[in-house]
Amino acid sequence: MSQIVDARGLSCPQPVLMTLEEMKRSGKGEIHVLVDTDTSKENVSRAAVSQGWQVLSLQEEGDTYRIVVRKE
Repeated sequence: MSQIVDARGLSCPQPVLMTLEEMKRSGKGEIHVLVDTDTSKENVSRAAVSQGWQVLSLQEEGDTYRIVVRKE
């Protein structure tokens, strides 16, 4: 089952910290991260890759970006 990190309305570094916390907690699997700024989108994606997670998709849904990351 995938986890959701809803970081909309938060400014960096909060979205990155929330994502890293969920990655540490879950260890592996799929995480959907919701953010609403370009900066958060880029920073969360970079943080995921730096931790060995794969960015599966990055979708724009209205004012929200959905970043889907996975680690096996």
